[in-house]
Amino acid sequence: MLTVDFARFPVSPGDRVLDLGTGGGRHAFECYRRGARVVALDLNAAELAGVASMFGAMAHVGEARPPAAAVAVRADAYRLPFGDGVFDAVIAAEILEHIPDDRAAIAEAVRVLRPGGRLAVTVPRWWPERICWALSDAYHEVEGGHVRIYRGHELLDRLTATGLVPVGRHHAHALHSPYWWLKCLFGVDNDQVLPVRLYHRMLVHDIMRGPWWTRWTERALNPVLGKSLVLYLVKPE
Repeated sequence: MLTVDFARFPVSPGDRVLDLGTGGGRHAFECYRRGARVVALDLNAAELAGVASMFGAMAHVGEARPPAAAVAVRADAYRLPFGDGVFDAVIAAEILEHIPDDRAAIAEAVRVLRPGGRLAVTVPRWWPERICWALSDAYHEVEGGHVRIYRGHELLDRLTATGLVPVGRHHAHALHSPYWWLKCLFGVDNDQVLPVRLYHRMLVHDIMRGPWWTRWTERALNPVLGKSLVLYLVKPE
């Protein structure tokens, strides 16, 4: 399930891409499929092991277009182990809301991005996230959980303060907002209650099959109900 829209954030064969806070690797895998030279970076060693394994499996079956290359790197977002301007594109998807010093992480992401390079940032949207926090402390008061809720203009101000120029924005995953409200209402660790199970079944069907009615519904609802805010920016030449 991709949050970044690669029609708006083009990645070409040979591009050097950093997926900052890669998690399970979903955006890194898509960039690898497109032939990019990908660095999937995270602090979580267990998740990185899974990402590296998937990179190997994709290479084995020829799923990545030449001249694709991929590596999983364990590192701190505050001290990226790369030189200045080495990446053509940086993705920071659903990561800044977890980081206490988000300005420092943003500065590092901008530092390693080349002039003319592209940055995609996604975070939980303010009002769906506020409902989750109101319904459940357990939703965010966990180790590594969300430490803030962004208003769109606040995040944009932090990004443009580094000199980045915004070039687009949208919202994504409208169908997921009610699911997380249900999870927060009935207990974030309670997956067996009937409303949560039924809604989860629908989401899995949507992800695996992509029927027209869920795709159309989500596109129609994203501007109002989308759970994620997605921003696209460019580093000036």
